[in-house]
Amino acid sequence: MNRFLTFEGVEGSGKSTQTTHLAEALTEAGYEVITTREPGGTELGRKLRAILLAADAPAPAAETELLLYLADRAEHLARLVRPALERGAVVLADRFSDSTLAYQAYGRGLDRAQVQRLDAFARGGLMPSRTFLLDLPVEQGLARARQVGPADRLELEKIEFHKRVRAGFHELAAAEPARFEVLDAREDRTALATRIAEDVFSWIGDAK
Repeated sequence: MNRFLTFEGVEGSGKSTQTTHLAEALTEAGYEVITTREPGGTELGRKLRAILLAADAPAPAAETELLLYLADRAEHLARLVRPALERGAVVLADRFSDSTLAYQAYGRGLDRAQVQRLDAFARGGLMPSRTFLLDLPVEQGLARARQVGPADRLELEKIEFHKRVRAGFHELAAAEPARFEVLDAREDRTALATRIAEDVFSWIGDAK
């Protein structure tokens, strides 16, 4: 089992917050921890993130958007994730392949099998050992996100789009119950952080 864990969910679900909490708990326990996100975990990824999420630029075609996300993933894995895992670090990622399926297949309506094939090529067989899906109604998530700062292009999508994304996450989690842990993101953040840390330490063991 690798030490690659991901956080997924709709906009404003608290993925970044829970990633930070878990990183602190693991670091305190003696692990080397790498926290990252998609898109944006590398120098190239940060440039792609600016293109993909710019609210004041024309939206790319759905197929273009998909390929840009996958270019970010391939670079992210080659430059950051795989090297960290190979030296024994724990890698915590804010979004990964499940977001691609939820947003581009369920949200945008691209062919799911085609999205899966292209994603499989980009990630080269690597999947996280554990995925925490932080779930809450999309209206609440968007309201939270807009309290943090100006809305990006995805946050400005129609509510129906975000509901399709949420439904997609639920379907993905139901298909892989051994990998996914679905959590109610409306719960107290500290209590959630404790539950997540307990889950991780139950299988990851003590740091060497």
